[in-house]
Amino acid sequence: MVFSMTAFARASSECPQGRFTWEIRSVNSRYLELHFRLPDAFRDLEPALRERLRQQLSRGKVECGLRFQPIQSSERLQVNSAMVHELVRAADEVQAIIGPGNAMDVLDVLQWPGVLSSEDADSKALQATALQSFDDCLQQSKTARAREGTELAALIQQRLATMRSLVAGVQEQMPAALAAQRQQLADKLAALQVQADPQRLETELVLLAQKADIAEELDRLNTHLQEVERILQAGEPIGRRLDFMMQELNREANTLSSKSITTGITQTAVDLKVLIEQMREQVQNIE
Repeated sequence: MVFSMTAFARASSECPQGRFTWEIRSVNSRYLELHFRLPDAFRDLEPALRERLRQQLSRGKVECGLRFQPIQSSERLQVNSAMVHELVRAADEVQAIIGPGNAMDVLDVLQWPGVLSSEDADSKALQATALQSFDDCLQQSKTARAREGTELAALIQQRLATMRSLVAGVQEQMPAALAAQRQQLADKLAALQVQADPQRLETELVLLAQKADIAEELDRLNTHLQEVERILQAGEPIGRRLDFMMQELNREANTLSSKSITTGITQTAVDLKVLIEQMREQVQNIE
C-alpha cells in the first residue's frame, strides 16, 4: 500500500479525571522528524510516543500536540494534623531559643510540604489513558495517509499509462522516420547534382541510422515504467525508490530528445518530461 506523508488527525477521549485531545499533523520530509507539544504533567510520555511513531512511520515531519482539560475535583483537602502539631512544637522550641512569640502563621503551616494532601489521580493510569488516546489518533493519521497515498498512486498510474502509449508511438514512428531521413539525404545530393559513391553513401546512411537509433532508450524507458509499476505494488515505504526512478526516467527522456530526428519525436520527449515532472511532484509526498 502507498502512504502519503501529508495528513491531519484529531482524537479525543475522556476519563474520570478529564478530557484528552490529541492532534497529529504530518508533511513531507526526507527523514522522520518528530516534534511534541505536551502539558508539563505529560512530558514523561515523550519517549514512549517517539517509539510508537517510529514503529508506525518511516518518513515525514510529524507534529504531535496534546490538550488535557481536567475535571474539577469536589474532594476536600486533607490536613495532616499530626504534622501541624509537630511543626508548632518545633516552632515553639525554636522561638524559646530566639525570643518570645511564635514566628509561624497559618499560611506558613499550610505551605509546609506534606501538611495538605488530596487524593490525586493515579498518574500512571492517567498516562496510560493518554497513550491509548494517542494510539487512536495515530491510527486515524495512518488511515488518512493511506487514503491520500491511494489517490497519489492512482495519479501516477494514469501518467504511467500515458507514457507507455507515447513510447509505443515513437517505436511505431521509427521505421518511417529513418526512411524519411534516408530520402532527405538522397534529395539533397540530387539537388546539388553530386554523384556520390554508392558504397560511401551507404556507409554514411548506416552511421546516421546508428546515431539516430533510439531503440535502446525506448527499451530502457519501458523497463523503468515497469519498475515504477512494480514499486507501487510493494508493501513497504517506497518514496525514495520512486524518486530515484524519476531521475532515471528523466535521463532517458533527455537522451531521447537529443537523438531525435523528427519534430514528432522531439515533442514526444517533451511530453514525457512533463509527465515525469508531474509524477516527481507527487512522489515527493509519498512515504
